[in-house]
Amino acid sequence: MSLASHIEELKKKHHDLSTKVDQAQRAPGVSTLDVAEMKKQKLRLKEEIERLSES
Repeated sequence: MSLASHIEELKKKHHDLSTKVDQAQRAPGVSTLDVAEMKKQKLRLKEEIERLSES
């Protein structure tokens, strides 16, 4: 897998996770801990994308 395709895959995962976070924040009964964990995952993906993009 090329670097560009890997970055695109990470961007897709980041976008999908963003959608899940938005849905979870609107849904009743979703744990704030679950939302916080998804946000952490999203941040890790963003940082990885930025790190790879700088290379």
